[in-house]
Amino acid sequence: MKFIISRDQILIPLQQIVSVIEKRQTMPILSNVLLQLNNDQLVMTGTDTEIQIVAKINIDTIHNPGQITVPARKFLDICRLLPANAEIHFELQDDKVKINAARSRFSLSTLPAEHYPEFNESASEYQFVLNAGKLKKALDKTLFCMANQDVRYYLNGLLLHISNSRLKLVASDGHRLSIYEDDIGHATGHEARIIIPRKAVQELNRLLDDPEAEVDIQFSNNHIKVFYKAVVFSSKLIDAKFPDFSKVFSQTFLSPLPINKQSLREALTRVAILSNEKYKGVTFDISADLLKLSAHNPEHDEAEEEVSIDFQGAPLSIAFNSQYILDAVSNLDADTAMITIAANASSCFVEEPESATFRFVVMPMRM
Repeated sequence: MKFIISRDQILIPLQQIVSVIEKRQTMPILSNVLLQLNNDQLVMTGTDTEIQIVAKINIDTIHNPGQITVPARKFLDICRLLPANAEIHFELQDDKVKINAARSRFSLSTLPAEHYPEFNESASEYQFVLNAGKLKKALDKTLFCMANQDVRYYLNGLLLHISNSRLKLVASDGHRLSIYEDDIGHATGHEARIIIPRKAVQELNRLLDDPEAEVDIQFSNNHIKVFYKAVVFSSKLIDAKFPDFSKVFSQTFLSPLPINKQSLREALTRVAILSNEKYKGVTFDISADLLKLSAHNPEHDEAEEEVSIDFQGAPLSIAFNSQYILDAVSNLDADTAMITIAANASSCFVEEPESATFRFVVMPMRM
């Protein structure tokens, strides 16, 4: 196995693959990247058995085809620290890989390619094409609400719901919920729901670096495969049913409260400095023309700030985790945040006045 490749050509695909590989592995070979050289193409594969990324690179100079696995992070560090546009000479000699570039010489240990675990995937049942920029925006608006290591394992991921030409992404950690809906741009003829695991969502979001590119998404009940430029991203899915959140919409709400996004964000950030470090609770006292934000902590520190508003309903007092509200407000594209509280104070909606594309729901706190 012998080939020559540019450092700039291999670096980004290798970084994408290494991000999936866990630092601590039960199987040593999972710390390696699989390199397969066929015809005029180098195929690199990395996996943690739950997620797999395959990157294909066209190269001009191939002397001997073959396949081998090399330590992923060491190989990446070598490529990353070489000078820009360096020409990398890669050659397999017995059980070692020799890497030469300019005046640099490296020798890496290897493990046989035939021992590399196969990523078992079921045949895809659904398929649709989507703009990468649209998908990334949808992921950015929702993934921050995913739970992390929750015993309700179905919350440790993201719901992807396809309904013909409509795309809906939903994430929740049980205390807050984000919903993003948009038009795919064409009829798919599909009605399907899947839950993509947390790590897969984060890696897929990191992968989407070109808003003009197209993404081909194929999935079944237990696997998803995403074709993006020269990369194939695959992941197992969470085998569960996402909780029915529709009831949160079918309740009585108080008058909506429009408020300047920047004013709310700045005031909330300042008041939250003196909130309880663990719960981050801030009280919202809402009256006709004034929103008073206040917080205190076990050290008896107190903070208070007032924001001018125009509210049509009766005065009320309610408390929220300040970080949850900040996350929601920061993800709004408009200058105005529309806050709507349920009549029984069980939930609060944060959205844009003119658009229902992104909605955020947060449960109040007891102070």
